[in-house]
Amino acid sequence: MSEEASREVRIDRAVRRLDRAATLLDQRISRRIAEAEAQGGSLIDGDRARLAAELDVARGRERELEAAGAEASQALATAIAELKSALANRDTEGEG
Repeated sequence: MSEEASREVRIDRAVRRLDRAATLLDQRISRRIAEAEAQGGSLIDGDRARLAAELDVARGRERELEAAGAEASQALATAIAELKSALANRDTEGEG
């Protein structure tokens, strides 16, 4: 085998090794990307679930506060009506 042929054989082997290494690297990168996407998806799902639970709690608290506000409003309306009635009675008693 001539020196030039030997050199071509070595270059061909080096090219094949480089090609094999590039293929393995590409496979590893693809696998890492898939793993990262899977983890990212689970993190997003976890955040979404946590936020949904917090939203449910906040909505429940909102309903409680609305009910308390309605009760307070009704109590104030009753107190105002009683005061008006008492003042009206006082005015009519003072006239008579």
